Amino acid sequence: MLFLLDCDRYTFSMFVVVGLIIAFVLVAVFSNRATRLCRWRERRKDGVSTWTCVHCGAQVPGAIGQPPRECHWPDAQARR
Repeated sequence: MLFLLDCDRYTFSMFVVVGLIIAFVLVAVFSNRATRLCRWRERRKDGVSTWTCVHCGAQVPGAIGQPPRECHWPDAQARR
């Protein structure tokens, strides 16, 4: 940490840029590929939550405030 206090602005900015690149790569590697394209929208009615995927149209019941963790693409294809 003391090294960062002694470096000039260019060196410090390079550390920031490299840190952001590393963070982006880690997020890309460890993100869940099963739901990468899924964009869930929640509809609540009478204490029951129904989740709809904007990407594929799948609809699944679920807990309030907790989107599904897996893709339901085959379920959506079977209903079409």
